[in-house]
Amino acid sequence: MASFVAKGLLPYRGLGSGIKRAILEWPDISFSDDREGNLFTATVHRKELEKSSEKSSEKILELLRNEPKMGAKELSNRLGISQRAVEKQIDKLKTEGRLRRIGPDKGGHWEAH
Repeated sequence: MASFVAKGLLPYRGLGSGIKRAILEWPDISFSDDREGNLFTATVHRKELEKSSEKSSEKILELLRNEPKMGAKELSNRLGISQRAVEKQIDKLKTEGRLRRIGPDKGGHWEAH
């Protein structure tokens, strides 16, 4: 639960109140209590990511059509996603033939199809 607090999904209000608040804020959580194995597991189910990544790839293409010299770091800042997520999308777009790098990493530019 602490890593989700750190990412800003739930406001931190001290120890001991997390499970109740988590269920109220994010109902798609399941719990398992294995007393014999001395294990309690909380599973936070993610929202569907595929639509988000499709939108990100389209936004990347649009930004690169307008500013073909833009790098992954600036794309990351503009889109509000991690630089690694941008790099994965760029790799996917290159594999699909929708994006091509012309020239070197420094001084080159992108050609978006």
